[in-house]
Amino acid sequence: GQFRCETGDCGPWVKCANGQTPATLAEFTLNGSGDQDFYDVSLVDGYNLKMAIEVTNPSSGSGEYWCKNPSCIRDLNQICPSELRKYSSTRQVIGCLSACEKFQTDSYCCRGAHGTPETCRSYEWPVNYPSIYKNACPSAYSYAYDDSTSTFFCRNTNYNIKFC
Repeated sequence: GQFRCETGDCGPWVKCANGQTPATLAEFTLNGSGDQDFYDVSLVDGYNLKMAIEVTNPSSGSGEYWCKNPSCIRDLNQICPSELRKYSSTRQVIGCLSACEKFQTDSYCCRGAHGTPETCRSYEWPVNYPSIYKNACPSAYSYAYDDSTSTFFCRNTNYNIKFC
């Protein structure tokens, strides 16, 4: 039979660049600006499982976001608003959709007139869904312009991605 996942599915493939949402993501830009790696645990495409990024041999540096270990180790399926819940065929909550995916509005998707950090502020949304996730997982990226509190950087290191 064909391999199939209830969340994060890649169709007929085991690996793909963009699985079916909702999906918790570990995102990396390796050897980016200043020869640094940039990384985050992202909930922008929704949430389906607990995840942590662990820096295995941190390089010297300083700052709140230097070589730290971002994570979302709280089960957000338990606190997901009912309107964003994704259910399995047996009616179990198996994921939490992003507001963008569910409602497809410019404000929730940070596009159009809301396509900049200055015009896409989650606290101005009809419902501030990212605040729910941010309170539970403070180091996770919760919406498109959550860079300032969720992007980590390091240099010359290795990473472990943990599915908790």
